Order: sequence, then C-alpha cells, then structure tokens
Amino acid sequence: MDSMDAFLAKLDRLPEGFGNGLYEGMTWGVTVNRSGGGARVWLYGEELGGPDRVSFNLYRTQGGKALLKPCEMPDEKVIAFVLGYEPSALPNHSTR
Repeated sequence: MDSMDAFLAKLDRLPEGFGNGLYEGMTWGVTVNRSGGGARVWLYGEELGGPDRVSFNLYRTQGGKALLKPCEMPDEKVIAFVLGYEPSALPNHSTR
C-alpha cells in the first residue's frame, strides 16, 4: 500500500464532525465534513494551544480518482497529519 492509499484508508476511518486527538504528542481539534455521498471530504485541524494548522479538501471523481487540494500547504503535510493523527476515544462535547 502506498502512502496515498494509506492516507485515503485512514481518512475514511476518521469520525465525521468535531473531535480532539493527538498528533506528534500534541492535542489537536479536528473537524471532518463529508458531502455528496463521500464525493468531497473537508478536514480542518488546529493544534490546541499552538500555532499549527492543517486544512484540505479531497474530491473523489466518478472514475474513482482522488484529488487532494490542500489549503496553502504541501500535500506531504496533510498526508503526514492524517496518517499520524489519532482521534480521542472519549466523547467530545460541543458548547455551541
């Protein structure tokens, strides 16, 4: 399995909505939205208490091709994030 296949498999397993988790030992808040029957996946994450961010859209074509569109960062950064991010097993509570 190449890194893109591993990235897609891990992305598919991330829970939809907002959640907390760990990446490189730091706590992150991450939101995942899926639309169009999975044709588009949007992820936004930020390091809680830190400066780092990650954001991208992923589009799946009818032919099965995945088009990764990071938001002003390299593909490698978002792939590494998704592969290394571990969502918390604890339920998240929104105050909104």
